[in-house]
This record gives sequence, C-alpha cells and structure tokens, in this order.
Amino acid sequence: LRAYRSSGRELACRALAGAYPVTAQLLGQENFGALAVSLWLRHPPGRGDIAQWGAQLASHVEMLPDLAAEEPYLADVARLEWALHGAATAADAERDVASFALLMEQEPAQLRLRLCPGAAGIGSQWPVASIVLAHLHGEPSLEQAGERLRARVAESALVWRDGVRPRVRPLDSAEAPFIASLLHGDSLDAALQAAPQLDFNAWLAGAVQSGLVLGTDISALGEDTP
Repeated sequence: LRAYRSSGRELACRALAGAYPVTAQLLGQENFGALAVSLWLRHPPGRGDIAQWGAQLASHVEMLPDLAAEEPYLADVARLEWALHGAATAADAERDVASFALLMEQEPAQLRLRLCPGAAGIGSQWPVASIVLAHLHGEPSLEQAGERLRARVAESALVWRDGVRPRVRPLDSAEAPFIASLLHGDSLDAALQAAPQLDFNAWLAGAVQSGLVLGTDISALGEDTP
C-alpha cells in the first residue's frame, strides 16, 4: 500500500508539471509536489487519461489561504496554463479560406468568425501573460515580468493554437472586449460594437495569419436580438 501511494504521488506530480510548468517553476519542486498530492487527494482523476487531470488546480490554490495570500497571482497563472494545455490537446481544424468571401457578401450581423479550437481568453488583475511568457520563452524577461508584477499590472491573455503550437499573448484594451464577444458566440456586428476602437481590417489579417481565425459562418438571424 505504501508503494502504491508513493507511486501515485510521483505520478500526480509528473502529470501536473506537464500541464503547469510555470506554476511548478514558481513554487519549486518540493512545494509543487505537495500541491500535486493535495490536489490528487481532493480531486482524484475521473478518467483514464491522466494528461487530462488537473483542471481544478486554480480553484484548489484559491482554497489554500496561506498559498493564496503569499502568491495571489498563482491561481490566474494556473488558469492560463490550463487554457494552454487545453489548446494543445484540442481537436484539429483546417482553415476555410473560401468562407472569408462571406465578409464581402453578408452583413456583419449575419456572420460569426470561426475561431480555432481551444481558443480562450483569461482576464486577471495580475500580469499573467507576461509571467507565463517570461518563464516559457524569455520574452519579456523575468526582470520585466517581475516589475509588472510588483506594479500589479492587470492583463487579459489570449490563448489559441497556431498549427500544432499553443500560443499566448496579452490583449490590449481595444481588442479584449472584441475577443470576449467572439468567444461568447456573438455575431461579428455585436463584437465590433463591443470594441469600437479596434481596427478590424488590420486585426483580421493578423488573426488569420496566426491561425486564430479559421473562417466565417452565417449565424441564425435574430440570435443576437434581445
């Protein structure tokens, strides 16, 4: 029984570190191992694929008062990492180039933009995108991310998949409400109204090139009407 428990703890730590590498770096091996074990005991795996275990880590961190007080940004970092993990394991989808002709043929109220599977938006009172990017890619630097953390710079982060690569970047104030509206399933017209400062034509070109937007669809008439 002791051997089984020991093996289970090691498996929990390895599986969780695979989905939360930045959280593991922030906490250190010993503390992260203890967190993984406590999560395993409170929320044991409910399915056979251990790689899909760990979705409750952010809420679990918030329930640990000492950890939440000492590392108040940690739960949001974990949320962002789980979104990245979800994007990495999302179903594949191909770009529908022909569907972009609808942008010239239909009114925005009748259209929706088709985002890539796994796309997500994470809002935070902390610079979560900077923290994750600094630890994973070194840009911004750890020093710059630390400065933003001390200044309590709030960031909204966009997660998507570019081909097979999960990506993350911060959202500016003009783009954030637009992305939130699209993720909510609103029409293109509703999303544009939510973000009047967004340069849509410039945004769309970059979004298509990066793999965020895969095509356009005709929405059912009246769905956005109260």
